[in-house]
Amino acid sequence: MGTADDIRKLVENRNKARLGGGEKRIASQHKKGKMTARERIEFLLDDGSFEEFDMFVTHRTKSFGLWDQRILSDAVVTGHGTIDGRLVYVFSQDFTVFGGSLSEVFAQKIIKVMEQAMKMGAPIIGINDSGGARIQEGVRSLAGYGNVFQKNIEASGVVPQISAIFGPCAGGAVYSPALTDFTMMVENTSYMFVTGPKVAKTVTGEDITVEQLGGPDVHATKSGVTHFVLEDEEEGLLLIRKLMSYIPQNNLEEAPLTPTDDPIDRLDDELNSIIPENPQVPYDVKDIIYTIADDGEFLEVHRRYAQNIVVGFAKFNGMSVGIVANQPKYLAGVLDVNASRKAARFIRFCDAFNIPIVTLVDVPGFLPGSQQEYNGIIVHGAKLLYAYGEATVPKITIILRKAYGGAYDVMGSKHLNNDINYAWPSAEIAVMGPKGATEILYAKELREIEDDEERAKFTAEKEEEYKDKFANPYEAARYGYIDDIIEPRNTRFRIIRALQSLETKKVLNPPKKHGNVPL
Repeated sequence: MGTADDIRKLVENRNKARLGGGEKRIASQHKKGKMTARERIEFLLDDGSFEEFDMFVTHRTKSFGLWDQRILSDAVVTGHGTIDGRLVYVFSQDFTVFGGSLSEVFAQKIIKVMEQAMKMGAPIIGINDSGGARIQEGVRSLAGYGNVFQKNIEASGVVPQISAIFGPCAGGAVYSPALTDFTMMVENTSYMFVTGPKVAKTVTGEDITVEQLGGPDVHATKSGVTHFVLEDEEEGLLLIRKLMSYIPQNNLEEAPLTPTDDPIDRLDDELNSIIPENPQVPYDVKDIIYTIADDGEFLEVHRRYAQNIVVGFAKFNGMSVGIVANQPKYLAGVLDVNASRKAARFIRFCDAFNIPIVTLVDVPGFLPGSQQEYNGIIVHGAKLLYAYGEATVPKITIILRKAYGGAYDVMGSKHLNNDINYAWPSAEIAVMGPKGATEILYAKELREIEDDEERAKFTAEKEEEYKDKFANPYEAARYGYIDDIIEPRNTRFRIIRALQSLETKKVLNPPKKHGNVPL
């Protein structure tokens, strides 16, 4: 009889825990267009694969009347499951319990799954929906945050970490997602900021809304804090599953191979004419990426931020690859502060997790002007240099059109230990464009010509001479800085062949504690 009672009690307690903050709060969550913590996990993971930890944990705080409000699981659901059969660890904050606020035991639950994930070499997925620190717990709540941050730092570069912001995320809470590899936000329901509108008003006198201060649009376009913006939570959870198909379990494994019927030697004749005759005319580099990738699929990262550079994941003959490409369609594809940061961060992720890097180059240089200099283009451009030079994964670069000045060096050049460098026949590799070069090389002669018409004729001739000499890839190929000049329609085949040849690449950087990346 006792055993039956014990089992009944267990079942009751499980059902109680699954209710979180109760029916009323669950209804309120649904009304906002949000799922509950457990619904999110069930939607994300393979059917029936979730194994929950610490369902019966409760907080330990007696002050402020909290002792009478102990709720099973205490505002966060943790455990493990699978995505396409691959092990992942998850934590999902429960807004129905104390507004998802972080307590000491809440933090301990998250730390437990993070430690397990590192031990097992499996990704960590965190779903954030929290009002912040649990004020009633004082410094113990702050200590909880600090301990979670430390685990994020230890896990960085060891196992992939993905953060989904599906509600509020403010104050100290924002730093955990910021330490992870990918962050996503949902339109209308999520926001992130260190200090809220009320504090901003008190301290600076600034009148600003939650949306303007830390909404998805702001972080997708201005700060670059979020990599993906989603219409709803379902789209976000499906995106996590998609993202997982491109990344490995940990830093010692390769990304999963995806079977494909897309032929290796598929020829794309449209690429032979995709570069406009006039070098000033833009085109969309994503058209090239979609054309050469397996089955025309490309998962773009940071799509709305620094659009003059494109980064994201694609597959080539089933192999996962990180793509970095200048975008002539925006700001002529120049490198600026934000583009440099965006690409550098993405490259370092790929390098940490054994994902080869394919770079498509069409860059006229760095964006000039006082604004860029004051914002530190020197140090931010150096981040991109550092990321390419430090990366030991297979690195393949194709110069499509322009590769001018220092930007030529920065964009995966041979001189940064790049493995294979190709160029299309349309490539222009030089210190600067024909106009600027002519003005410098023939400054004395141009000063001496008084007649405007004659000067214009002389300039046009010298620009043409410069173009003949440098507006082609043969000069660079002559020195071995370009391994081959390829027909554009063969690009897919040549990339796959290069990737196959680099599968056994082994390079070790000089031993050190760590480098001093120019932050």
